[in-house]
Amino acid sequence: EKGINTSQWTGRVEELARQGKTSMVLSVDRRVAGIITASDFVRPHAKEAVERLQELGLQVGLITGDNRHTAQAIADKLGIQTVSSEVLPGDKADEVAKLKEQGRFVAMVGDGINDAPALARADVGIAVGSGTDIAMEASDITLMTHDLNAVADAIELSKKTMGKIRQNLFWAFFYNCMGIPIAAGLLYPVFGILLKPVYAALAMAFSSVSVVSNSLLLKNFAPVR
Repeated sequence: EKGINTSQWTGRVEELARQGKTSMVLSVDRRVAGIITASDFVRPHAKEAVERLQELGLQVGLITGDNRHTAQAIADKLGIQTVSSEVLPGDKADEVAKLKEQGRFVAMVGDGINDAPALARADVGIAVGSGTDIAMEASDITLMTHDLNAVADAIELSKKTMGKIRQNLFWAFFYNCMGIPIAAGLLYPVFGILLKPVYAALAMAFSSVSVVSNSLLLKNFAPVR
């Protein structure tokens, strides 16, 4: 807009971008005086968290407003293959919508104001607790730590919880399939066995205790790291 010639600095800017740095060109008296760079730091344990998510069978992607060189540099550090760069804040939600239209179940992790629409659009929005209030408000899950390993922890715990729910449903169904016919006198014509009310009450109590005890085993949950 100011008509300042920056062509001689283009190569340097691209080189810095490949290092994961965002460049700002500084001019004095309409001449380029130098370049100021800024870079986002990779959160501690981020690479470990990405690897754990991939081991869980999930495809991890990066959506960012940074240029493609910077985005690719960060993705390479973290071992991420799918990268969407130079995405405007309002378009992040559209990127999530495109993934959902492909039939994918999408979880979005973010911490900034720009991430809030995408967090709300995703099937599961996960906000980092150290982020902005609007991001936490738009999300379904808020991590009470800045350690991204908590994302993998939450997914592992949810899988364990769903497993317990299925186990409890199976045993409750099994008890009823066994107990109701006996209580109705199925065995009486052949074996002369009837289920007395007191034993029926004990059987129901045992069913409830077993389901609750099985659920309490989740207290022993320890994430795989």
